[in-house]
Amino acid sequence: MTSGTDGTGHTAAERFAVAEDIGASEAVLRLSGELDHDTAPALRTALDRCESAGSARILVDFSDLRFCDSTGLNVLLQARARAQERDGAVELVGLGRGVARVFDLTGAGTLFPRYATVAEARSAGGPDPGR
Repeated sequence: MTSGTDGTGHTAAERFAVAEDIGASEAVLRLSGELDHDTAPALRTALDRCESAGSARILVDFSDLRFCDSTGLNVLLQARARAQERDGAVELVGLGRGVARVFDLTGAGTLFPRYATVAEARSAGGPDPGR
């Protein structure tokens, strides 16, 4: 295995990407590829940027994500905890069946509001403030 690559010869940056649209009230992170131990730092960095910008609501769009392991799940759980400390929220969008499985098997899926699309999430207006 070449330094900096996974078993397929691809770098983490080639296997995973985060497109960011970060604003003060809302941020949308569109994930693509595979979220795992090697690629999770890129998501963590994007979530940190959302937090630094003061984004109260973070929509994480999984529509183009093919795989998520427990490392990716843990990054999201940590972001959720930090968001709640500042009365914010991390919400999940477009979870495909395969990716949703890790959330459902662990019970973590019940901790996040889930929507089919970003438009649906926006029209829902976010979770109850009393949650």
